[in-house]
Amino acid sequence: MLKAVIFDMDGVIIDSEPMHNKAYHDMFDEVGIEVSKALYESFTGQSTLNICKRLCDHFSLNEAPEALVAIKRKHYKQFFDKNSDLGLIDGVLELIEDYHENGLTLVLGSSAAMTSINMIFERFNLNQYFKAKLSGADLKQSKPHPEIFEKAANASGFERHECIVIEDSTNGIQAAKSAGIYCIGYDSFHSKNQDYSKADKVVTDFKDIYFDKISAELNKTLA
Repeated sequence: MLKAVIFDMDGVIIDSEPMHNKAYHDMFDEVGIEVSKALYESFTGQSTLNICKRLCDHFSLNEAPEALVAIKRKHYKQFFDKNSDLGLIDGVLELIEDYHENGLTLVLGSSAAMTSINMIFERFNLNQYFKAKLSGADLKQSKPHPEIFEKAANASGFERHECIVIEDSTNGIQAAKSAGIYCIGYDSFHSKNQDYSKADKVVTDFKDIYFDKISAELNKTLA
């Protein structure tokens, strides 16, 4: 029986890609590197620290990865504070409310830093719906490693076969499947060049996974 839902944040709850894109490219400019579109898209779903480690290795930078993280977060916060038009992904609040009202336990499993998670959750008053929030930046491994979803399932208080993950990235879907958790791939306009082939189910509209529409299907699969 379905008991808990683990949400990714970037690309599922909020379209933060414009903020991350600007913050990363401002950081690239500041440290003097040119990152290809293909390399940038391969970062989707990974923690900022892991991305900055890859950049330091790829470009043989003298700066420490932590220094790049600080620069990126500085630009992200500046953009976040100035962007009053920032909104949630269409339909996700209704989905969260639907799950919450039907007694499901909600957990966040995001690669974003906890400071970024808290900024989003406070702005949109989401804390009331979630039992726990996990940041990949605080863990030893980054998606596609399953650590974050293993810990998120533990935080829910339920077994992994009683949980599902909602993800929009190749790395996130791989992490969920490696953790042995049913994964719904959310293929949206905001998701660029991601592979959903390993997801158990792929949707383009959150209405397709409302509790009354999906619980019977999921419960049969997860039984």
